[in-house]
Amino acid sequence: MAVTSDPPRALTAAPAPGVLVRRDSGRERAPTATLLTMSDPGRPAPVRIDDLANPTFPPPIAEMMDAVGPVAADLSFDPDVLLAQAGTETGLDDFGDEWFREPLGVILRAIDTEAGPSAWGRISAHTQMLTHMKNRLQVEAIVRAHPEILDVEIARPIVIIGQPRTGTTHLHNLMAEDPALRSLRYWESLEPVPPAAEREAVAAGGVDPRRERCAMGLTILNEALPYFKRMHEMTVDHVHEEIQLLAIAGSTMLFETMGVMPSWREWYVGHDQTPAYAYLRRVLQCAQWLGGGERWVLKSPQHLEQIQPLLDVFPDATFVFTHRDPVAVIASNAEMIAYTARFSTAQVDPPKIGHYWADRIEEMLRAGMRDHELLPDDRTIDLRFDEFMADDLAMVRRIYDVADQPFTPQARVAMDAFIAAHPRGVNGGVIYDPERDFGLDPVELRERMRDYTDRFGVTLEH
Repeated sequence: MAVTSDPPRALTAAPAPGVLVRRDSGRERAPTATLLTMSDPGRPAPVRIDDLANPTFPPPIAEMMDAVGPVAADLSFDPDVLLAQAGTETGLDDFGDEWFREPLGVILRAIDTEAGPSAWGRISAHTQMLTHMKNRLQVEAIVRAHPEILDVEIARPIVIIGQPRTGTTHLHNLMAEDPALRSLRYWESLEPVPPAAEREAVAAGGVDPRRERCAMGLTILNEALPYFKRMHEMTVDHVHEEIQLLAIAGSTMLFETMGVMPSWREWYVGHDQTPAYAYLRRVLQCAQWLGGGERWVLKSPQHLEQIQPLLDVFPDATFVFTHRDPVAVIASNAEMIAYTARFSTAQVDPPKIGHYWADRIEEMLRAGMRDHELLPDDRTIDLRFDEFMADDLAMVRRIYDVADQPFTPQARVAMDAFIAAHPRGVNGGVIYDPERDFGLDPVELRERMRDYTDRFGVTLEH
């Protein structure tokens, strides 16, 4: 059901667009980087989110969240119970390779004991994990019925790797407009293999119910989090990364966005993720067999610390390594995670979130620096954020040259149309203040990451 309301009063208009600010002698100073301070009078004014720690919701959303307490209390995060429910709801029982069971157990325990979910958060997390396992059953069912799927070639994918908030989404969107490349739409990422009955109905001319289910979820998200689209707009046909597919494999960095869960982080970074990436390939084969396409363009920040698994599973891939000032990345990412946490966490702790993700992004960057030399020189390109924002299509042409992908007139027309329809900052901006909101010292963060910024010639944004 659609819900309408005025914007929460805690979100106040600010005098500058979506920029990173710092404090000097009690005053706020905007950064000098023009790419972050340019504004358009015709676009919404930027906002400062003042209720991160004590969030407010439109009344209908608040009532909905309060009403689900009894349902949430009855949910079980026991792996065996969850898998049994997935089997009952699908009528299937083959989950395939057993590797996924260990990480599944770790993440379910972490959600239940460490994430501190609200009642709505428990329902959301349980629904997500149940859906991942139902998707896994559907993957195994279609492969069993059509073993030729495993002969589908995932050839020469173009893989975008880099920190979150470094322009990877815009780059992914642009390249996905090329009709010669295959990408994953959001609705497809949530349910890559529909049940056989739904496939038959769609083949007979019916509407794909996956799109309708996706749209319903986004309606609730947009009503509950009206400023999320300023940070990362989501639509039914939004080009999405493959983190949901890795969740079907049982292990993904997506889980870390559900709450601060040290036990999950410890398991994830301490175990070889090659089996998860091998299963990702299996799901991509299913998606390609169902929906066509020949050459994938893939993207996820988690790939930054998974270069070896990528090379093992996609040995002929081309790699696009994006770079941006880590201070801007940490502030932007922390703001987004803290804002969305209100929809799942009983008590949002912005400093805890900020410090967790500062450490996590540093860890990812150091892994990427360590493994950068493993990437094939002739199939790797490093892309700086400021250069990409200055001339995005020129950078796409450079990528195509490295990837040996023709930049056709059709591709150019499609990308131009996307840029015209999605101007940068069209939804307005958000003011990020790492010191005020998260207790983070930008100077200390910059010193911690100086070896990275020096190595790749990264432009500093404040």
